[in-house]
Amino acid sequence: MTVDTFKILYFAGATDYTKRDEEMLTGPIRLRELWDTLDEKYRGIKEGILLASMVTVNFEYVEGLDWMVKPGDEVAIIPPVSAG
Repeated sequence: MTVDTFKILYFAGATDYTKRDEEMLTGPIRLRELWDTLDEKYRGIKEGILLASMVTVNFEYVEGLDWMVKPGDEVAIIPPVSAG
C-alpha cells in the first residue's frame, strides 16, 4: 500500500460488478465521490449495488455519503443479501 491509497473490499453483488474482491484507490475521498468514481469504472454499480449497501470503514459501519475515506483506511462494501 502506498502512502496515499486505501483498500476497498467488495462482497457478494459488488464482486459481480467489479470482477474482483478488492482494489487499492487513492484518497482522501468522500464516499459520495467514491461512488461516482466507482460508477465511472463499473457502469451501473452505483444504482445497482452501492446505494443499497452497508459500508464499513476500518470495521465500523458508517452512514451518509459525506464520510471522508483517508489513506490507509479499509472500506468494505456489503450489499444486501436475499435469501431464497
